Amino acid sequence: MTATVITRKWHTTAEVAEMLGYGLSKTKMLVLTGEIRSIKDGRNRRILPRWVDEYVERLAKEAEQRWSA
Repeated sequence: MTATVITRKWHTTAEVAEMLGYGLSKTKMLVLTGEIRSIKDGRNRRILPRWVDEYVERLAKEAEQRWSA
């Protein structure tokens, strides 16, 4: 018998908040302002893992630019 591993395709806002170590309110604000991309799925927001990575990379790049200036 083989086990099937199902990887999640989407994250909720609450899951992203936990991943980033942010509060839910801050994460919702980042989503509403477009800092973190998301889509509306019914009444919920869904966020692709790569969109979280893009946000983190952008923050890191901005920090590097500030430190190298």
